[in-house]
Amino acid sequence: MTISHAVVGDGPDVLLVHAGVADARMWSRLVDELKGGHRVITVDLRGYGETPLEAGADYSDAGDLLAVLDEVGASAVTAVGASYGGYVVQQAASRDPERFTRLVLLCAPTDNVEPDEDLRALWAEEERLIEADDIAGATELTVRNWIGPEADDDARELLRAMQQRAFDLQLAAGEVDNEEYAVEPEKITAPVRLITGGHDYRFFADSADYLAERLPNAERVQLDWAGHLPTLERPSEALKLIS
Repeated sequence: MTISHAVVGDGPDVLLVHAGVADARMWSRLVDELKGGHRVITVDLRGYGETPLEAGADYSDAGDLLAVLDEVGASAVTAVGASYGGYVVQQAASRDPERFTRLVLLCAPTDNVEPDEDLRALWAEEERLIEADDIAGATELTVRNWIGPEADDDARELLRAMQQRAFDLQLAAGEVDNEEYAVEPEKITAPVRLITGGHDYRFFADSADYLAERLPNAERVQLDWAGHLPTLERPSEALKLIS
């Protein structure tokens, strides 16, 4: 399986890993800002964007991420992960901590933290809509709930397109086996910025708080204005958030 990825620019390596309701397109504006002074690596994980998901596939997103870094020769990487992408980054950095010089985790989940009831209710509603074959309804549920109040119409339309694409790929594949590596915060010695939004689900703040207590070198940032995808909600501030 070839993982769709792009490498642009020249300089220190920056890896951008998309959210689970998005794909690499969520970073397009940030890539334009970074590529003048960095080598920017973006990926589409399996079942997102331009990377298909094979029926019955047995794989690891974190393993795929490390394989892409091997392929492009990246050994000293700043990794930026949004939501699920931040969880994949944690897995990869736990498995190969020496490869990463800095992490930025935007509204990312982690192991050993229980989801709040509001988030569980959202997942249940999404499952109900999918089981009813109402994929349009499930897509609109994402747009209503996974992006904050400051997002403009363009950001919402991009999220709609990315989520629709993910549903198309993942539902066609059916059941797959994605091996998740253990997240071991104590092994991640690189500096880590933990960013959460005031309009997001409590689970993500709880996850960041959990990590902040265990990571050797953590910075905790709370954005009162943000929902779950702050770099899409205020794209003019995206570079400041990760730098």
